[in-house]
Amino acid sequence: MNQQQFENFTASSLYCEKCKTSMPVRERLLLVLPDREIFDYLCTGCGSSVGRREVTAGDRLMAQAMAARHSRRAATVHQLTP
Repeated sequence: MNQQQFENFTASSLYCEKCKTSMPVRERLLLVLPDREIFDYLCTGCGSSVGRREVTAGDRLMAQAMAARHSRRAATVHQLTP
């Protein structure tokens, strides 16, 4: 497995203390700073905050580069497919 696979990920469900179970979450941009962005995870059941995630400028640039690389690779494969 590639080490970069798990460096940046987004949670789809987290444990909620109010709901007493793992619940789907939605991500809300909480704060934008020059060197990072801070996101808050909100429970879709009760709306309470269940976690946070920080994305540094370097992480964001790496994710954009990987997405562009994947898009170029997909376009090349599509062109080669009869």
